[in-house]
Amino acid sequence: MRVPPIAVLAAALALFGGYAFATSSEPRYSADGLYNLANSYARAGKPGMAVLNYERAALLAPNDPDINANLDYVRASAHVPSKPRTRWTRIVQAVNPTDSAWTSILGVAIVGAGLFATWVTRRFQFARACVILLGVAVIGLTVCNGILLWPRLHEAVVLIDQTPARVVPVPMGDTTFVLSEAETVRMMAEHEDFVLIRTKGGLSGWVSGANLAAVVPKDPAADRLRR
Repeated sequence: MRVPPIAVLAAALALFGGYAFATSSEPRYSADGLYNLANSYARAGKPGMAVLNYERAALLAPNDPDINANLDYVRASAHVPSKPRTRWTRIVQAVNPTDSAWTSILGVAIVGAGLFATWVTRRFQFARACVILLGVAVIGLTVCNGILLWPRLHEAVVLIDQTPARVVPVPMGDTTFVLSEAETVRMMAEHEDFVLIRTKGGLSGWVSGANLAAVVPKDPAADRLRR
C-alpha cells in the first residue's frame, strides 16, 4: 500500500512543529521572564531595553494589564508617546504567536488525518470531507493571524538616546533627524550595518543597527550576546 505524499507531508509538518516548540521553549522567553527583565531595566534607568522586553512580553501575553500598564508608564517617563489603543490595535495585540503556531500545527494534523482516512477507506465520505474542511478552516485562521502579526515582525525599539537617522547608510552621512530612546519604529530595509526605518510620523532615515533591537529577534543567540 502506498500512502499519499500529501498525507506524509502533513504528518511530518505536525510532528516537526511540535518538536520545535518543545525544544525551543526557554523560561527566559516566557512572558513572566521578559516582564521581570523589563522591570529590572526600568529600575536601572534603561527605558529602551525596558520597552523592548515589555513589547516581547506583550507578544506572549497580549491581554496582561500589568505589562501594558508598565509599558505605557515607561514610555511616558521617557517622553515617548504610547501606541494608540484603537480597535484594530486591540485585535492585533490579541493574537498570540505561540497559540497561532500551535493552531497551524493542529490544522495540518487534521487535514493529514482526513487525507489518511480517505486513503484507508472509502466509507464515511461526508465525515471525511467535514474533517478536511475543518482542518483547512483552522489553517485559514492561522493565515489570518499571520497577516495581523506581520507588521509587528518589522518593529524595532531604539536603544540609544539621540540616535541619528541619516540620509545615506554610512557613518558620516548627513543627519536628517534624531530618535529618542524607547521609541518604536518600523524597519523597512537593511544595508550592511544600517537599517532603513520609518517613524510613526512618517519620517524615514538610515540608522545604525547597533542602536536598534527588533521586537521579534531574527537571531536569539546574537540577541543574548548583545545584552
